[in-house]
Amino acid sequence: MAFNAAGSGLAAVPIQNGAMDHVVLVEPEIAWNTGNAGRSCLAFGARLHLVGPLCFSLDEKRVRRAGLDYWRHVDPAVYPDWASFEAILPTLGEPLLLTAEAHRTLPECTLESPTVFVFGKESTGLDPALRERFAARCARIPQSDSRVRSLNVSTCVGIALYDAARRRTAR
Repeated sequence: MAFNAAGSGLAAVPIQNGAMDHVVLVEPEIAWNTGNAGRSCLAFGARLHLVGPLCFSLDEKRVRRAGLDYWRHVDPAVYPDWASFEAILPTLGEPLLLTAEAHRTLPECTLESPTVFVFGKESTGLDPALRERFAARCARIPQSDSRVRSLNVSTCVGIALYDAARRRTAR
């Protein structure tokens, strides 16, 4: 079950279906990354899903500051753990797990409509067992310089959402 994190308590909210893309942050650790990702979701018309445990409170100033005055419109769905999120995943669409360890790149993938973009935590990325289970659904954002291990997760969210919007506009 998804929960609305707005307000003083958690209340159940309906999961929105249709052509809306989804961004899933699994165990996010940095409040301002989550705020930035939420702002990008709002800009591109995507739904933000946060899979716990979260390493910060959604009431923290850092989340709201990064999300600017838009954060109140983001209305993220929050799940206590991956199992809770995975239970509703079939209602959202096919996941595409973005991880630096993937063999294929985002441009090589066919994006479903809607696309469910899944991102791991900032320090360690997605759990290896999860990457193995969804190996056929993993992709990475191509980088020119191999010295860069990974990109900031909120940057990756923006890149993925922009790529999906660009592809749909080009059709």
